[in-house]
Amino acid sequence: MTSSLFSPATLGSLQLRNRLVMAPMTRNRAAADGVPTESMTTYYTQRAGAGLIVTEGTQPSAVGQGYPNTPGIHNAEQAAGWRRVTDAVHEQGGRIYLQLMHAGRISHPSLQPDGGRPVAPSAVRPAGQVFTTEGLQDFVEPRALETEEVEAVVAEFAEAARLAVEEGGFDGVEVHGANGYLPHQFLAEGTNQRTDRYGGSAENRARFLLEVTAAVAGAVGAERVGVRLSPANSFNDIVEHETEDVYAAVVAGLEPLGLAYLHVVEGPPAVTEQIRRAWSGPMIVNPAFSLATTTDNLDALLAHGRADLVAVGRAFIANPDLVRRLEVDADLNLADESSFYGGTDAGYIDYPTLDQAA
Repeated sequence: MTSSLFSPATLGSLQLRNRLVMAPMTRNRAAADGVPTESMTTYYTQRAGAGLIVTEGTQPSAVGQGYPNTPGIHNAEQAAGWRRVTDAVHEQGGRIYLQLMHAGRISHPSLQPDGGRPVAPSAVRPAGQVFTTEGLQDFVEPRALETEEVEAVVAEFAEAARLAVEEGGFDGVEVHGANGYLPHQFLAEGTNQRTDRYGGSAENRARFLLEVTAAVAGAVGAERVGVRLSPANSFNDIVEHETEDVYAAVVAGLEPLGLAYLHVVEGPPAVTEQIRRAWSGPMIVNPAFSLATTTDNLDALLAHGRADLVAVGRAFIANPDLVRRLEVDADLNLADESSFYGGTDAGYIDYPTLDQAA
């Protein structure tokens, strides 16, 4: 039986050569000023065989930075660095979206302009520690955004999207509404204790993400915009009990916008199914750690109608030619977890392809 994983797909105005998406993954290889490096160009170009690449989370402002050596998209130098990446990927026939990620409270004063406190919906300190240039440090209590500041952050997302597409050469952008970062912090009742129009009911807590997405769509065109969600994901100390109500409000608000796609990190299957029923556009599902990366497993997600495309993370780190390996049922390289976050080119751009291994 022919695998549907390798059949073409359409996302917005893009034609993709297969349905395998390289999921966004933080790798901490940008320069200290957030400008993409030559090694990043090589890394993404090696993986251009994916139907779509979604880049690592990229901060839309200096305040949005959560970790050392993550890339930005809030000045001309960063956009020019990304342009080198996108030009190289396009030369290989690839398609690439930039993920816009504001870390919110998942940051540290050492990473903030002038050593300020990270911002968040409410002044709720995350449990645990964050990785900084000085090693692991305790999270601090963030500063709650004032209502008028929230509107300014929405505008920063829109300007970052414009930079990404018009100057950075990206095919589109993905708004990161998942994994405990700023939009997810607004969605979850554990991190959102606001009493203004951005807090309280599920509809109010969804408002920030919806306003960001609408502003981004207005800046670059809805057909170039995707949104990533992770229902019930407790990563980064998220407490979220009203999952079904919150994501019903989110999808109801996103549905009329005409976006390129919705990208769901698999959580409770019932919630994925709820989103699938309510969402009429293309849907990318990332099975996270619930499935081994095999053609049969990924095909099953497509065959059962849970997804139109499938996103894979770690297997793409270790296998730049992952699409070909799955097509011919070849063994996969194992990823070196010690080199995931920062470091040299080892464990970054030196994984062998099938041809190199032979």
